[in-house]
Amino acid sequence: MEHPLIVPPSAPEPLLIVVLGPTASGKTSLSLILAQAFGGEIVNCDSVAMYRDFEIGTAKPGRAERSRVSHHLFDWVEPTADLTAGAYARQARQICREISDRGRLPIVVGGTGLYLRALVEGLFSGPERFEELRDRLRARATERGPQYVHRIMRRLDPVAADRIHVNDIPKLIRAIEVCLASRQRITDLWKQGRDPLGSFRILRLGLNPDRARLYERINIRAKQMFERGLAEEAADLLYKYGESVRPLSSLGYKQAVQLLRGELTREQAIAAAQQAHRNYAKRQMTWFRREPDVDWLNGFGDELEIQCQAMARARAALTAAQSRMDVKKS
Repeated sequence: MEHPLIVPPSAPEPLLIVVLGPTASGKTSLSLILAQAFGGEIVNCDSVAMYRDFEIGTAKPGRAERSRVSHHLFDWVEPTADLTAGAYARQARQICREISDRGRLPIVVGGTGLYLRALVEGLFSGPERFEELRDRLRARATERGPQYVHRIMRRLDPVAADRIHVNDIPKLIRAIEVCLASRQRITDLWKQGRDPLGSFRILRLGLNPDRARLYERINIRAKQMFERGLAEEAADLLYKYGESVRPLSSLGYKQAVQLLRGELTREQAIAAAQQAHRNYAKRQMTWFRREPDVDWLNGFGDELEIQCQAMARARAALTAAQSRMDVKKS
């Protein structure tokens, strides 16, 4: 193991590393290696892992992993809260700056593309929430299915409808709310008034494993989640918080709840969770391929060759920062 290369606290535009990629691609493993090698601290960018009490289905780093380096923005949101991308971005930006001010390296890790975009590029300043409209749309989604809400979105903004998955009810509702309140297409607003993250140079490391091998890992992990007690955890969460909490509709938990209701057998629930995770991985890669300046690594984050490649690129970026600081001093 290399000695940590501490980021110079006075360096102009300190480095921020982003580790992105699809679910089950080894982001956690790679982030731990980078953090230990370069004096880093990990900032979570997985929207469900931010919620307390949601453990098995989120694949959060365990106690042993968290004891190796400092982790931030895990277990910081109550399950009954409705966390927005904007609220996440504000908190994550503050934490990244605090990490850098301590002379450490912030490493943002996760697969929630919208939250990452909010952190790095900023979001437009949209209208305030309209709870009555939200309640009506949620009721329509329950009564008529998510396709009904998606059709409303398509009438208001076809481009946005193509970008938002038909089953992503929270994003659909927010997009409809913005379109109606602003009387503009949300895609037009996306282009206006962003507040990009300043004062950092960003190194984006993207994991791009072979799809067949990725799907195999996803299938194994989804099955292991049920073997480790995902359905039992979901039952406890239902009892404690009720059915309406948002993270219970996330991947794995949704299928576990369907199992508990008798809507699916255990085998059907596992198969449905596997399929849902595979579909999600495909959507993640579609999203991340639109991200600018991603340094793609063709493998898994727990593979030694990929870790060596990532460390070399991180070392080069940090050395460049040190060189610029030396030039500035001279």
